[in-house]
Amino acid sequence: MFAIVDIETCGSKFAFQKGRIIDICILVHDGISVIDKFSTLINPECYITGFYTNISGITNDMVKDAPKFYEVAKDILAFTEGNIFVAHNSNFDYNFIKDEFSSLGFKFRRDTLCTVKLSRKLMPGKASYSLGNLCESIGITIHNRHRAEGDAIATAQLLDILLQLKTQSKEYKSTSVNQIMTTRLESIKKYVLDKIPESCGVYYFLNQEGHIIYIGKSVNMYNRALSHYNSDLKKSKAMLNELTNVDFVETGSELISLLMESDEIKKHKPFYNRQRKNDVFTHAIDVFTDEETIVNFKIVPYEESERLLLSFTSYAAARERLEAWIEDKALCLRYCGLTSDTSVCFNHQIKKCKGICAKQESPEQYNIRAAQLINAHSYNKPNFLLLEKGRHFQERAFVFVKDYTYQGYGYLDESAIINSIDDVSSYILSKQIHPDDNDIVRSWMRLKKREVIYL
Repeated sequence: MFAIVDIETCGSKFAFQKGRIIDICILVHDGISVIDKFSTLINPECYITGFYTNISGITNDMVKDAPKFYEVAKDILAFTEGNIFVAHNSNFDYNFIKDEFSSLGFKFRRDTLCTVKLSRKLMPGKASYSLGNLCESIGITIHNRHRAEGDAIATAQLLDILLQLKTQSKEYKSTSVNQIMTTRLESIKKYVLDKIPESCGVYYFLNQEGHIIYIGKSVNMYNRALSHYNSDLKKSKAMLNELTNVDFVETGSELISLLMESDEIKKHKPFYNRQRKNDVFTHAIDVFTDEETIVNFKIVPYEESERLLLSFTSYAAARERLEAWIEDKALCLRYCGLTSDTSVCFNHQIKKCKGICAKQESPEQYNIRAAQLINAHSYNKPNFLLLEKGRHFQERAFVFVKDYTYQGYGYLDESAIINSIDDVSSYILSKQIHPDDNDIVRSWMRLKKREVIYL
């Protein structure tokens, strides 16, 4: 069974002010003929400009008393339920309707069939596959062009011809309509999108041998997976050609998905992941206060760090970060370990250092700028739980920091009682801790306001 759909809109899906549906027609087709119909104008609850009125002939007066989308949503569901969603350029109609349902908090999913693509298969060589030009070339007259019902009826007549051509074709006679349309990539796409949920978590793309080729995370794994198929990047296309299966872990918490993704990428080192693969940290920027009460920053080997502020996978990366701080905060080369600890630094000579090394700036003034960097890359308390959304409504996720260092994450149910640091340990999920996990948590806390329990 087919649900042949056509819509008219008063805007683009990608415009600054998103377009809305103003006219819809659904024809239920049993493979032989149309057996049912739903057709109505829709009040878009926004102004229809003259541009779209010129296209469809639909005015603001025509829709002012028409039902709103939410008032016909049940009818649209009923007429498409269990049927293949058919449209000429189906992505346009399907995505518009899906977005309208999404605005109501409903997930609209249907198998789709595009008569443009099917026509290219069964009627190759046409000068144009637009509905108007294609129908004219095969003798279909469209009444009420650019009105939903008129175009839907023409699409139904086109489908009848395509189904006849299929039965007459030696190549496609024993093949279903869906099989004609389905390439390997489309088949895998359907499998992946049917399997992965619209929830927060980490997903894994696997190749034919079951090896992980890509790891990603999202607050909506379904939408993120779909975005790979809509990408024009060569890397994405190459990855999709290898993709055979998908797996996922729901986390509930976006922060936990960030931490899990980082950890899993380091563990599996998927070919198509570029970031966060390195799990060996060689250098760190340490911070300390000297005998003159001046705050110092210094690059040290990671294993020799005493008060680590940031960790790096190479000396060059640490040096690049420290030089950026020097530039941004007018830090002194001497007190960043990049020149002699007795000389006036070169930056002071070119007026990029305010003179702490020449006794022309007080330690108090210099330390204010240094403290800004320390605060930006440190936790404000030594021990706390950062509470997050759980995987279901009776659960809370947490991230644990102890002695200013990230310790792991876990989940608490409603009955859990946390009064001390010792109470947390039994809830932490076993995992490898990496130095850059602290960067992830600190960055998250700067960007997001969340509930915190100090211990």
